[in-house]
Amino acid sequence: MGCCGSVERTKREWRPLEDRSCTDLPWFLLFTVFCVGMGSICSFTIVTGGAARLVFGYDSYGNTCGQRNERIEGVQLSGLDHTDRKFVFFLDPCNVDIVQRKIKSMALCVSLCPTEELKTYQDLKRFAMLNGSELCSYDMAGHKYPDLPERVSKCPKLPVPPSKPLPVFNRCTPVDISCYAKFAEAVVTFVGDNSVLHRLIAGVAASKEIIIGLCVLALGENLTTMITFYDTSVPLYDPHGDHSLHLGRPPGTSVLWWLYIDHRLYGNSTTNKVQEDVELSRDSGQALLVYAGAATVFTIILLLLMLFMRKRVALTIALFHVAGKVFIHLPLLTLQPFVTFLALLLFWIYWILVLLFLGTSGNPVQNEETGLTEFRLTGPLQYLTWYHAVGLVWITEFILACQQMTVAGAVVTYYFTRDKNRLPVTPILSSVLRLVRYHLGTVAKGAFIITLVKIPRLFLMYIHNQLKGKENACSRCLLKTCICCLWCLEKCLNYLNQNAYAATAINSTSFCTSARDAFVILVENALRVATINAVGDFVLFLGKILIVTTTAFAGVLLLNYQRDYAEWLLPLIIVCLFSFLVAHCFLSIFEIVVDVLFLCFAIDTKYNDGTPGKEFFMEKALMVRTSETHEAGTCGLVPSFRLFSLIQG
Repeated sequence: MGCCGSVERTKREWRPLEDRSCTDLPWFLLFTVFCVGMGSICSFTIVTGGAARLVFGYDSYGNTCGQRNERIEGVQLSGLDHTDRKFVFFLDPCNVDIVQRKIKSMALCVSLCPTEELKTYQDLKRFAMLNGSELCSYDMAGHKYPDLPERVSKCPKLPVPPSKPLPVFNRCTPVDISCYAKFAEAVVTFVGDNSVLHRLIAGVAASKEIIIGLCVLALGENLTTMITFYDTSVPLYDPHGDHSLHLGRPPGTSVLWWLYIDHRLYGNSTTNKVQEDVELSRDSGQALLVYAGAATVFTIILLLLMLFMRKRVALTIALFHVAGKVFIHLPLLTLQPFVTFLALLLFWIYWILVLLFLGTSGNPVQNEETGLTEFRLTGPLQYLTWYHAVGLVWITEFILACQQMTVAGAVVTYYFTRDKNRLPVTPILSSVLRLVRYHLGTVAKGAFIITLVKIPRLFLMYIHNQLKGKENACSRCLLKTCICCLWCLEKCLNYLNQNAYAATAINSTSFCTSARDAFVILVENALRVATINAVGDFVLFLGKILIVTTTAFAGVLLLNYQRDYAEWLLPLIIVCLFSFLVAHCFLSIFEIVVDVLFLCFAIDTKYNDGTPGKEFFMEKALMVRTSETHEAGTCGLVPSFRLFSLIQG
């Protein structure tokens, strides 16, 4: 039935319903109004000229380049016609304020950027006469540049470097950006030896093809890991085969030690070497020694952890088996990270653009220090930036919550469908349609609750950074405690929200009702929840480490094959960070699937007992595998209850 025609049910059936109703409609309306406000901010910046000033640029008198301008009261040389002057030219482009991250020089609108170096005022005059582009202040005639006494303050600093306009933003940018070296110095002050920095950058530039290839390898590893979890769960679940996660570690560590020994032999076998090559070879050998030592320590720790957690891993692997099977039946789940990332990327780009528009919007104000005209939001308009900042957090959380609701809807459809051959053609798209039609209000409300916790935490983190080195020990400890408590609360609310979305996907109930029902189920299964979350998170963490170490190991082999690469550190760090981020995104989807499956399983075992009319929704293949692998606690119970007792542990 339609959104407004659905009726409230009197009995909860705990299974996906065809007859659904809209949930949390007031919150959907509130979120819609908020999004309209976000769009109104963008419209405001466009109407008031902020967007045009950002794109086309404006001079130090408030005139927008490339168009006619209205006169600004109290500002000389404003209201000029700059239709033919489309480029912004800075008289001193190297006068950069590192703290404020902006150019402090006077800006003018010119018709052409100087393409060659101008060393004297005669060169400025000749450039103005030949090209019609006057590079000095508007109140100075081009043919009088060499004779006017005010040329020192109203003309560009000599020599004028050659420049070219930016493709979109029409700013004349020096071709030689060496004058911006202060920015580079501020960024690389942590590097004491410039040669080290140069070698690191050279290593990245020389191995860019390998870096791209390893990133693609990491992406393929994540896709393969998610899809093949169904097959790999069989040896993991076998009491005699659960060492498959770490069987690859000792050979990998041995190969690293072999590479180190081979490198030492290779270095010693070459007698005629330049001193620089000897130093580079020594650095590579030390790097290999560090990698091999770290891999050895990691292997020992991993083997000990797997030895002591061997039996506990077996309690969770059954759910991992079903989760892997879900990905086989619902392959579109693997596209969820891409869709979510694309949505977040588009929104973040829009948000940054509007933020930049706001930076050039508002009323013209003369800077007391420089005397230049700037545009600032004053009065009530200054709160637009805060509104825009809240929108960043709320809408970002909304997009992430939509992903959780979509995955939960598809998984509960899979679980509560006894005949898997009768699944919808596209369960993911069906879940998306249900979300858009019925449950956007629930998602908006859950995202708003996270926003209420995240914004104070971010605000306290900002205060902590601003007061770093100024506050006393007591206030520093108090700030860190509050930040930590808010972070823990946010994580707990995220977990509860995820289960609330799953309950909404099952019963089509409001957010508060779903959160209460899910909370009751989780409390009743508190020990199993703790076990599955702890062991499951550990196994997923091992999966992330496996992907990262495999990618890093392949990188070591490739970089070792190309012995000219002296520095491996930065390329390997880039590859490892990328592989970890990708692994986190993809395995987070798998974690959501496991959590939703456990909630469905807990509901199934609570309201069904296997008798006629109350049959379990659990798959027979999972029951058979569980009964074959583990001994039943009580005779006469159906195999699914054996799994229930097993996980109850």
